[in-house]
Amino acid sequence: MPETWSHRADLAASAIDERHASRLWGIPKTNLAMATWPPGTKDKVFLHWHYWWQAQYLDCQVDAALRRPTKSRRRRIGDTIRGIQRRHSGKLTANQHNDDKAWMALAWNRALQLDGLKRTKALDELEFDVLAGIDSVTGVLPWRVGETYYNISSNAPAAILFARTGRLDKARQIVDWIFDNLVTESGLLNDGIRMRMHGPEVVEKIYTANQGTVLGASLEIALALRADVGLERDEPIDSFEYSERADASVFYITHIRAIVQAVALHLASPQGVILSPESETGEGDGGLFKGILARYLADVAVRLPADSRENMATKKVAARLVLASAQSMWSHRLEVDGLPIFPAEWNEDARLPHNYGLGPASISEAVGLLRIDERDLSVQLSGWMLLEAAAAVAAAGLA
Repeated sequence: MPETWSHRADLAASAIDERHASRLWGIPKTNLAMATWPPGTKDKVFLHWHYWWQAQYLDCQVDAALRRPTKSRRRRIGDTIRGIQRRHSGKLTANQHNDDKAWMALAWNRALQLDGLKRTKALDELEFDVLAGIDSVTGVLPWRVGETYYNISSNAPAAILFARTGRLDKARQIVDWIFDNLVTESGLLNDGIRMRMHGPEVVEKIYTANQGTVLGASLEIALALRADVGLERDEPIDSFEYSERADASVFYITHIRAIVQAVALHLASPQGVILSPESETGEGDGGLFKGILARYLADVAVRLPADSRENMATKKVAARLVLASAQSMWSHRLEVDGLPIFPAEWNEDARLPHNYGLGPASISEAVGLLRIDERDLSVQLSGWMLLEAAAAVAAAGLA
């Protein structure tokens, strides 16, 4: 079974490579993903810049290269990083959105696990820019520079980044703020807080990606705390420090259990297929959201310590959500030239993007009234992410 999911993930990678991957403006040794397929003229020349989509594209490439390393995959990742820098004129920190920058730094950091890729000054600058964006009053990141909206989409990816790069106190500060302010009665997480003249106002919208990134941040913090007190190694430790850090680790693990349970109850079908909530669209940026949740559910399934019955149960639920979603999405896919087209909703049949570029099939399509979600890179990347998540879960023997 692990080989089956790995093969399907390879097909997803090939589909993106065939349909979306392109040199930037014909420049050698560059690579980016066009935002649509079939692409329009503006997409072919990368007129519209989808910064965080390219970060997710890079992350998917890293997934594939870590799962099955090849020279061509490593080379393409290098070309993608080069293309991202060229398209943004080498100044990735010029972006005003903190979520975009956090995602890019996360993906780029993961790429450094591969042979031949080295840390650069540009990545250091990007990480520092995200860190410097923390608001001195709230202690968390605004969604955008100069904004007074503080949301999970900016803060949870940044917390994952901070936890992975040795800034654990900053990661905890952010995630604690999320748990203090955004947990709903259902156990799911609201989107953020907007500062108004009359005071803070919670934005009560539920997004699948937010549940995923908070899972990812909580897991990184919990594992870092366990490692710090020697739970992962046989070394002498101070008893007080052990108690404080071990208790803190349990705090984050308890939240992980609660979020996974809430996702299973409120964001999935009875069969375990992850669904889009009412506040979430299936195309555009929203097309990526379910894939992000699947990525971090797989992380929980694979990496959450199996040292209690509660943790074992959580790992099983997370694995079930990933595998049930992947199986449903695969069953509802289309194929063109032997490569998959994934549906925007994983329990519904995929639609052929704009009549496969052969011209409008109807008057409404001709005048642009019909929107085919499956045309978007975001939707197809989400499918690829889900299959990489399923491959990781299966490889860990959790299928």
